[in-house]
Amino acid sequence: MRLEHIGIAVANLEDSENLLERLIGREPYKRETVAEQSVTTSFFTGGGAEAKLELVAPENQAGPIQKFLEKRGPGIHHLAFEVDDIAAEMRRLREDGFELLQELPSEGADNKLVCFLHPRSTNGVLVEICQTRRE
Repeated sequence: MRLEHIGIAVANLEDSENLLERLIGREPYKRETVAEQSVTTSFFTGGGAEAKLELVAPENQAGPIQKFLEKRGPGIHHLAFEVDDIAAEMRRLREDGFELLQELPSEGADNKLVCFLHPRSTNGVLVEICQTRRE
């Protein structure tokens, strides 16, 4: 497992993209809407590091990012770890006592299959495991 990206919840994607562009000196390489999760994402490379930064903005008032913003405001939302076999990793984590928020992986942004772990089983941090979809 390796750190794939850090997800940052934002209320305004364009303003947040502009801020991050000014801060790190590069533009996002991808913007994508994930209808199933009611979000639009914007990805930045991490510079010299392998991990990326993902800005996550709500698409409507009912999605999980909107609820997160209302409760906590903008900020770090999740840590995502890349795995080779998401189904096997989900089984391993469940057997080790972690609480998964879903039974099956779902389609995520950036060509990934994703599964989230409940923060109460990960010291209060929302954790995503992800696997690059195989064509």
